[in-house]
Amino acid sequence: MKIEVGFGNTVQTAELPDENLQQVLLPNQVSYERMGAEEVAYALKHPIGSPALCEIVKPGEKIVIITSDITRPMPTYTVMPVLLDELYAAGVSREDITLVFALGSHRKHTEEEKEHLAGERAYKEIRCIDGDPEDVVHLGQTSSGTPVDIVRTVVEADRRILLGNIEYHYFAGYSGGAKAIMPGVSTWNAIQANHSMMIREGAHAGNIATNPIRKDIEEAAAIVGADFILNVVLDEHKKIIKAVAGDITEAHREGCRFLDALYQVKIEKRADIVVVSQGGAPKDLNLYQTQKALDNAKHAVKDGGVVILVGSCREGLGNPVFESWMREAETPDALVERIHREFRLGGHKAAAIAMVRQKADIFMVSEMDPELVKDIFMTPFTSMQEALDEAFRLKGGQASVIVMPYGGSTLPVEKS
Repeated sequence: MKIEVGFGNTVQTAELPDENLQQVLLPNQVSYERMGAEEVAYALKHPIGSPALCEIVKPGEKIVIITSDITRPMPTYTVMPVLLDELYAAGVSREDITLVFALGSHRKHTEEEKEHLAGERAYKEIRCIDGDPEDVVHLGQTSSGTPVDIVRTVVEADRRILLGNIEYHYFAGYSGGAKAIMPGVSTWNAIQANHSMMIREGAHAGNIATNPIRKDIEEAAAIVGADFILNVVLDEHKKIIKAVAGDITEAHREGCRFLDALYQVKIEKRADIVVVSQGGAPKDLNLYQTQKALDNAKHAVKDGGVVILVGSCREGLGNPVFESWMREAETPDALVERIHREFRLGGHKAAAIAMVRQKADIFMVSEMDPELVKDIFMTPFTSMQEALDEAFRLKGGQASVIVMPYGGSTLPVEKS
């Protein structure tokens, strides 16, 4: 049996006996009637738990649309023409509409990046700005003590429309929905307070009902106020195959259910060896992004097993705080202990890797310096075949193997 996964702009391949391959986790086949802008228009005409947008907004009101920054695959350029037509039809003037890019803890955009994200039409017709975390309004705090400090432009608008794509998030459960507000247009301190709950019970991918981080996010958004959301689900080729619009919670949950049907993959049991990839470029540009695939793989590997993480990571670790935490720690246990006493963004991903390392060996197939890989508690390899051969040597010739070619998207769930 030959297996193949994405690796940068190329692929990595390996062969293994048929009897060792337990499962290849691919997205499920789901039916859908529309794609792209047509699906977005349909969602706007069929809102969930909410009146139609044209019944909510009024002429003369200041409208803020919050959307994702350049680190996210949200196709804002596809959504905006449909959304603008809806707002114009309701009598809203273009001068009263602002598109705010939710930076969270990320860098500002160039004007070229803003135009690419918004799309040519929206960039020309309305104001498109980055959220400014230095100019915020304090609105109180959540019951968990997270400060609700929100970008002033968002707070001072009459109506707030939240955009986003829904995918699994390794501690918030799912992206989308209220995450446009928190962490999207919040401050560094607010994000740190919220994300510090990642070590609590229930803070993991695919869980929303008892997830303390999602609860905190939605409580913050309720304090700010959100009038309407428009979220999308993308297939593995980043095309819109589902859109949901309406109430910030009800519409979001419907989108999560569709995501589960698409990307939640049942497994009979955990495997001795899990081969996982982000699917190649651009998702595996650095380890900071590739970590998402590793975190999903932890749900498929046995305790004491081996995860073979395949990702180019040609730009290295990808975040200065993440890098310093990974390099400074003497053991994985030390990283987990550190996050308990000193939560810090960037360090949180180092701790997430350490928590996987506590239960399984990690073999890293990448373009990174092998000495660096060793320093961060992984075993370096230049080919997937070499890594797989060593994993079999370690776990035995009868070892079972699960392959996750789109590890950042597919979430393994054991059959009950």
